[in-house]
Amino acid sequence: MDIKEIQSLIKFVAKSGASEVKLEMEDLKITIKTGTSDSGNETTYVQQIPMPQAQMMPSQQAPVQNIEAASGDAAKAENKDDDSKYITIKSPIIGTFYRKPSPDKSAFVEVGTSIGKGDVLCVIEAMKLFNDIESEVSGKIVKILVEDSSPVEFDQPLFLVDPS
Repeated sequence: MDIKEIQSLIKFVAKSGASEVKLEMEDLKITIKTGTSDSGNETTYVQQIPMPQAQMMPSQQAPVQNIEAASGDAAKAENKDDDSKYITIKSPIIGTFYRKPSPDKSAFVEVGTSIGKGDVLCVIEAMKLFNDIESEVSGKIVKILVEDSSPVEFDQPLFLVDPS
């Protein structure tokens, strides 16, 4: 189960009105508790069950995975160098990220859109309130780092902007 599936499960449980859901799989235990009060508190526990080394994989495959991990780190390092010339716009709050003001409207910005200070880039819903997120810089949107209707954390990167 990957992080997107877990996030979808959390959203589903929150919308369903259930106060607690437990899910146990071979290698994963998840407990989601939602507050029934108006505070909107939501607690999620994810616990991975360690598996014995012999069952996980044959020892011959381990070097291949290490090589893949190393090449992945190199690719991330290259992307980081490319991205260093851009300004990162981060989430000022925890909530749900929306690219559009409403489902039937077009997105606030797309890759390639020129923006100015004060332009609305997205909306983040937190505790049933929709907060417009405005740009603090001028430039051009190079990359949108979060998918529409995804949960975001405080200080999570949302957009990359080329200031030139």
